[in-house]
Amino acid sequence: MGFSIALIVFSGLMMLLVLMHKGKGGGLSDMFGGGMQSSVGGSSVAERNLDRITIVVGLLWFACIIVLGLLIKTNS
Repeated sequence: MGFSIALIVFSGLMMLLVLMHKGKGGGLSDMFGGGMQSSVGGSSVAERNLDRITIVVGLLWFACIIVLGLLIKTNS
């Protein structure tokens, strides 16, 4: 039961984190001001940290799916 709740939480976080990423033009990220900025010198610290957080949440999401699959397989 706990892994199911964790999967729901991580899924919601993944959606929010992906939508917060800087778009390449005309996407949902423009609502948050992504279209107003120009990248002169590469990625900023905030973008790199957002990338790292997204990767960690994605790995935790994947781990929850694997654990839930194993639990379902052993219970049946």
